[in-house]
Amino acid sequence: MADYKIEENKELSIWEALTPVVLLIGMLAYNIFYAGGELWGEYSNHYILLVGAVIAGGVGFFNQISLTQMFAKIKDNLHKTLVPIVILLLVGALAGTWLVSGIIPTMIYYGLQILNPSIFLPATVVIAAIISLATGSSWTTSATVGIALIGIGQAIGMPSGMIAGAVISGAYFGDKMSPLSDTTNLAPAMAGTDLFTHIRYMSLTTVPSIIITIIIFSFLSFTVDTGGATDVSDILASLKQTFNITPLLFIVPLLVIGLILLKTQPIIALLSGVLAAAVFALIFQPEVIATLGGGTALDFSSGSKGLSTAIFVETTIASDNETLQDLFSSGGVWGMKWTIMLIVSAMVFGGVMEAIGGLARISKALLQLSDSVFGLFSSTVASCLALNITASDQYLAIVIPGKMFAQAYEDKGLAPENLSRTLEDSGTVTSVLIPWNTCGAYQADVLGVSVAEYFFYAIFNYLSPIMTLIFALFSIKIKQLVKA
Repeated sequence: MADYKIEENKELSIWEALTPVVLLIGMLAYNIFYAGGELWGEYSNHYILLVGAVIAGGVGFFNQISLTQMFAKIKDNLHKTLVPIVILLLVGALAGTWLVSGIIPTMIYYGLQILNPSIFLPATVVIAAIISLATGSSWTTSATVGIALIGIGQAIGMPSGMIAGAVISGAYFGDKMSPLSDTTNLAPAMAGTDLFTHIRYMSLTTVPSIIITIIIFSFLSFTVDTGGATDVSDILASLKQTFNITPLLFIVPLLVIGLILLKTQPIIALLSGVLAAAVFALIFQPEVIATLGGGTALDFSSGSKGLSTAIFVETTIASDNETLQDLFSSGGVWGMKWTIMLIVSAMVFGGVMEAIGGLARISKALLQLSDSVFGLFSSTVASCLALNITASDQYLAIVIPGKMFAQAYEDKGLAPENLSRTLEDSGTVTSVLIPWNTCGAYQADVLGVSVAEYFFYAIFNYLSPIMTLIFALFSIKIKQLVKA
């Protein structure tokens, strides 16, 4: 990504660049708020993104951009999504195998006995932050402890949006601050500073943001009426009745986290988690697997069919407890199709916008909005947000503003870590707030909670860009460039 080439088109006006964006947002808003997300059926947002791409293509034709150039950028964008798509497929498989092996039920079983409503939300932020800090991945955090925390929270009567917001807040804190994170390495590379200088400088805005987030969630915990759901004895009994609950099942998530800490590729780590969970399912949950496979006892036929069902298609484990019915289901690999198609559609739109020079034109216009230091920071934040909306990719939301604004920061006598911090405070964390962004689509699907539901509660994610602007407005810890 450090070598990414930004397409510029000097003939393109700002109004031409904004036309596809404004129409896209208008269509998406109409679909969400007036058509209930069903304007053109289940895949309405996908079609709208493709219509947006056609509109952007029309603007490109008007400015002599060839179809070859557009398709080349679309191809580049789709190539970048191959790894995320494979990860999504593995997460679907992981969710299925972790359910039937009893890993998720075991996490819920022990979590219910430790986490009570009065501390649940702040504890969720802290747990997700620790796991994400250790792994460097918000995606892995959501796919492992995030799913379990959603289950525990729902079981004690917490609103799903609140739980997901707490998980995402903690996960993105760790994603920002971990030296293992790809975005934490990418931002300083774009700005021209080193990793640990970037992390130290970023902590000035990030630590206050996460402390405020934890305080807010602590207050929210006392405002939630769990409706008497704190008596979880029936849920615990149902969990033990359906699954063989044992602490030995924690070996699998610890294995996945350990592999990531050893800097194993996420695909290998997640695949290991799927395979290990499949083995543990045969050992600890033979009756569950046999039933899924259509048999009365576990044998080769019922075992292979049961595991295939858990990995590839929708799986539901029968339970007499209504609270657990939704928790005892998983979509498997097939359940990820909606998200994958949304990502593909978003990458098509982003590719055309990049090919016609629209993304660079919008960033340049934002750069010219103000000549003050605060204006420069504001323009960077706005550019990252705009790129997350238009390019639908957090990496481009870091790379393009990073390249476009680096010289402006130097001209203002500002150290490069000012830019790298702002890129992360606005580019990395806001990606999950956009439903069609790869991050927003992923988190919504994995956690089973729509972006609209968790948006208001993803406190850390919208507090971070506000915090960086407050620091800029009052010139708090704005490091100047030291020239040799």
